[in-house]
This record gives sequence, C-alpha cells and structure tokens, in this order.
Amino acid sequence: MTEGASPFGTWTGRDPFPIFPNVSLLSVGGDQVLLCRVTYAPGTTVQLHSHEHTEQLMAIVDGSVDVTIAGEKKTMAAGDVCVINRGVEHEVYSESGVTFFEALAPVPLDHVEDPARDLVLGPDGGSGHVER
Repeated sequence: MTEGASPFGTWTGRDPFPIFPNVSLLSVGGDQVLLCRVTYAPGTTVQLHSHEHTEQLMAIVDGSVDVTIAGEKKTMAAGDVCVINRGVEHEVYSESGVTFFEALAPVPLDHVEDPARDLVLGPDGGSGHVER
C-alpha cells in the first residue's frame, strides 16, 4: 500500500512469502514497525545470526521452537514470548514445526514481499526502513 492507501487489509487467501528454505511469512508494516506471521516446517533451523539494525519480538501461537538468544536456550510453545534486541546473536530450531507472530522495528525490507501491497506509509514515508 502506498501513502494515503487504506490502512485495512487481509492475509486471507494469500500465499506466504518463502523468505528462507522451509520458512514462510505474511507481513504488514508501516513507517516504524513490521508485523509478520511466520511458519517453520518441521526440522527447520535458522542458523546463528543477528540483526544489526532491527529489534525482534516473537509470540508463539502454535507448535514449539527452540530459541537461543545470546547463548541462553529455551524451548518455547504457544503463549510464550521473547525479545531479541538489535545486534544480539540468536538461533531458531523447530523439530515439529511452529507458527509465531514477530514484530520487527525498524521495518526490515527483506521481510516484505510486496511493499506496494504490504506497507502503509505515513508522514515518514518509510524513511527509517532498513534493508535487513
């Protein structure tokens, strides 16, 4: 969506964006934050990495996932939440598959499949968005 576009949308009927092997997501964002619904297929690992510019919050809605943040590992299930501050190394593994919501700020454009459809820009015009 572009500036002045409707702030309402739907993920119903949309195919998720395959951001990594066996990891797909749907996203919507504004000038300052991105919300994603993320699904990992069973047996999926996203190796140790960090986001230099982006803070990440996760809320598990279905399944379970092992999350390691700054060397601390926890198995998370529906209802569990975590915060991964900017620049902190983390790794994610799901043996049985998992679905979670994540909020990322500032908006990392690599998580946005179609900016014209998935972003509602306000007065900042997305000026704070980052590539990753």
